[in-house]
Amino acid sequence: MQPKNIGITKLNDIDIAQIVPFIHWTFFFMAWRLNGKYDDIHKAVCDCGACKLEWLQSFVPAEREKAEEALKLYQDALEMLRRFQAEKILTINAMVGIYPAHSEDEDIVVNYQHEKIRIPTLRQQIPASDGFCYALADFIKPEEDYMGVFANTVIGAEKFCEDFEKDDDMYHSILIKVLADRLAEATAEWLHYKVRTEIWAYNADEKLVIPELFKTHYVGIRPAVGYPSLPDQSIIFSLDKLIDFNASGITLTENGAMFPNASVSGLYFAHPRSKYFNIGRIDENQFVDYARRRGLSPEYLRKWLAANL
Repeated sequence: MQPKNIGITKLNDIDIAQIVPFIHWTFFFMAWRLNGKYDDIHKAVCDCGACKLEWLQSFVPAEREKAEEALKLYQDALEMLRRFQAEKILTINAMVGIYPAHSEDEDIVVNYQHEKIRIPTLRQQIPASDGFCYALADFIKPEEDYMGVFANTVIGAEKFCEDFEKDDDMYHSILIKVLADRLAEATAEWLHYKVRTEIWAYNADEKLVIPELFKTHYVGIRPAVGYPSLPDQSIIFSLDKLIDFNASGITLTENGAMFPNASVSGLYFAHPRSKYFNIGRIDENQFVDYARRRGLSPEYLRKWLAANL
């Protein structure tokens, strides 16, 4: 369907209060190597003490110490989030570009202003569970269609960490960095929801609650650069041409890394049958063909796709 907004949409200085509900706390705890099931940890946070005790007693004795550690960490994180908001320590920016596009075999061709930007994709060589070998280009029609590009970032965490590192307070420095990373991912989740319902509006009537979003029950996908279905980190330079990362406060290193570190970028696909998948290993023939389509030498590209070769 025709997108509601074609071209670039900027969202700068996003209210952190809008983003916090989209934090996936499971991954926050995993960053601290706490792999227990703490989905209902919010129930333990109250002033009465009884709720905390009841929550802790829901764990078997062998898991209770880790649960108490997770609860202390969660309470510290909530306090830091309150400080972020009250003192306006962080700035959250995002940018979305939605453009006419079509596919040519495994390439996505994006119509950008007066030029065509080609984004080659890779195809699985080990069939998925349904028997198909997918490429992201499969989710763009050969005739007229649309594709989205996004980038979002959390600015200010690195500078704030310096205050704690001067005092050798590495706990709070790490806490800030992990929270910034989770806020970046939460912003990507929030932004994708806004794209589906408002900006692109291809699923304007979506009624999913946040836990359902975490389970990817929505229509469409947002593969991030460097993730399993889009493993070539160097493709980020093509995305930069489409939405100008600098306008959101993101700079790219020569290795394609984003700064601030708490940044996410990727593509949007609205096809109802689009799905996440893992490219996995590719053979030399596909690699050489991909390098040709990228217009890059195999020697240069090999370092970007080492994990897939």
